[in-house]
Amino acid sequence: MKFVCLGYIDLAKFNSLPDEERESLMTECFAYDNELRQGGHFAGGGALDAPENGVTLCYQADQVEVTDGPFVETKEQIGGILLLEARDLNHAIQLMSKHPGVKMGPFEIRPADEATNLAIAAVAEQFAKDANL
Repeated sequence: MKFVCLGYIDLAKFNSLPDEERESLMTECFAYDNELRQGGHFAGGGALDAPENGVTLCYQADQVEVTDGPFVETKEQIGGILLLEARDLNHAIQLMSKHPGVKMGPFEIRPADEATNLAIAAVAEQFAKDANL
């Protein structure tokens, strides 16, 4: 079963750490990601740049409006996404509670929507077939 883990980060807290501590924390995170890979639990993921470097799309009055990055009201922002393979939610909690990134902000763990993801995979497969990819 797949889970989407949204890793939040308190950038002020992270940026206040000395360089060596930040680098050490990142090394710990990468090492734990490798442990998850070895166990067959890491299904993908990536880090996100700062919110001020992104944009937000909103649909209003029959048009798509583009605004500057998300306006974050809280001090914690999404820092990365990890796709996790786990037996169930309790197993996902067990795995992610050991992730060093949880020291910098909470992780939100949600079960993936398997039915929609199967539909997306079917559309992608049909597209590749039609495009001779």
